[in-house]
Amino acid sequence: MSTLQNKIDFAVILRVKNANPNGDPLNGNRPRTDYSNFGEMSDVSIKRKIRDRLLERWINDGKKENDGNMIFVQSDDRRADDARSLRARAEAGLGKELGSEKTAELACKKWLDVRAFGQLFALKSNKKAGKKKEDGNDEEGDTGVSIGIRGPVTVQSAFSVEPIDISSLQITKSVSGEGDGTKRGSDTMGMKHRVDQGIYRFYGSMNPQLAEKTGFTDADAEAIKLALPRLFENDDAAARPAGSMEVLKVVWWRHNCKAGQHSSAKVHRTLTVKADGSYELANLDGLKPEEIEGF
Repeated sequence: MSTLQNKIDFAVILRVKNANPNGDPLNGNRPRTDYSNFGEMSDVSIKRKIRDRLLERWINDGKKENDGNMIFVQSDDRRADDARSLRARAEAGLGKELGSEKTAELACKKWLDVRAFGQLFALKSNKKAGKKKEDGNDEEGDTGVSIGIRGPVTVQSAFSVEPIDISSLQITKSVSGEGDGTKRGSDTMGMKHRVDQGIYRFYGSMNPQLAEKTGFTDADAEAIKLALPRLFENDDAAARPAGSMEVLKVVWWRHNCKAGQHSSAKVHRTLTVKADGSYELANLDGLKPEEIEGF
C-alpha cells in the first residue's frame, strides 16, 4: 500500500463539563491553564487518548500480531501484551534487530503510533559497564540504543475558547492509612479540582513527505480519523466521569496534493469556535472541509 499522498489538516472541538481534562502534576493536579487562564490540554495527553482508541480498535479487530496496527506506547492499565516497559516491548517486537540499521524500518512496519507520531528509541544497554581505562573512564563499547523517528502526524495542545472557572473541593479518604485507625492522619485529606464548563479546540496535520519516511498510509490516516470522534470513549475516570468530556465536531481538510493547497496555519484560521460550541468555517479556494459529528 502506498504512503499518504495528500496533505491533511484537522481540528477537533470538544466540551468539558465538571471534569479535569488534564491535570498539572506541578500544580496540585489542577486543570492546566495558561497565564491568561485559558484552559489547556497538552498534546501528550491528546495523543495518549488517540493511542488508546487505536489500541482498542486493534484488539476488537482480533489482535493480529503482524498486521502493523499494534500500538507501541501503551498505558499500563491498557496493556495488550506482557511487556512492562518500552524496552521489553521493543525487544519482543524487534528481537536482535533492535539497535541495528533496520530498527526504524521494522518499528514503523510493526507499530501504528510509531509510523504516525514517531518515536525516540533511547534505551540503555543491558550489558555491564566495560573495563576502566588508565584515566579512569569506561572503555568504548555498547552504550545503548538512541534512534529517532520523526512522524508525519502532529497534534497541537488544546485550548479553551474562553478563560475557564475552576472549582476546588477538599476531600477525605474513607479510611485512615496510618496507625490503628483511631486518628485521622494528614494523608487522609486531599483536594479535587474540576473545570465547571469549557469549550476547547485543538488542531493537527499530516505531512505526506514525512509519511514516506515511516510508511504512514491513507489507511493509517483513516484510522486516526475514525478515532478522533471517539476520543473520550472508554476514557472514564474519577477526574473525568462518563459524559463529562465530549467531542462535538471533527473538521477534516484533505488537500489535493502532497504540499497542500494552503498552509496549515491558514487552514486552521478558517475555523472560528464560539463559547457555546458552535463554529463558523471560512472558505478557501479549492479546499472543502469534511465536518464529522462527535460520537
